[in-house]
Amino acid sequence: MKKLAVVLFGSALMLTACGGDDADKETKTEAPKQEEATGKTVMDQKGCLACHGQNLEGGVGVALTDVGSRLSEDEIREVVVNGRGAMPKQNVEGEELDEIVNYLLEQKGE
Repeated sequence: MKKLAVVLFGSALMLTACGGDDADKETKTEAPKQEEATGKTVMDQKGCLACHGQNLEGGVGVALTDVGSRLSEDEIREVVVNGRGAMPKQNVEGEELDEIVNYLLEQKGE
């Protein structure tokens, strides 16, 4: 019970500290920005970067920094959908799959 009270008090304190005054709200008339999904964002959400690395440098999974120069669009799509080697098939389709494939096609290495 004591822990709950501490959490509630801390939450209320955070909300109070983060709030602005009404003058700030009136001067800001910008519409909220919607973040567009990118291939890297989708890969992060699906957990791909946990194995392939935040910069596609590899780790548990193979490095993908030059995958766009090694595999065609159809080959990348095939690997993502059906898996290869230790990589399991992924539950991704439609626009998310297209975003991932396009992002990986751009990875030509340096």
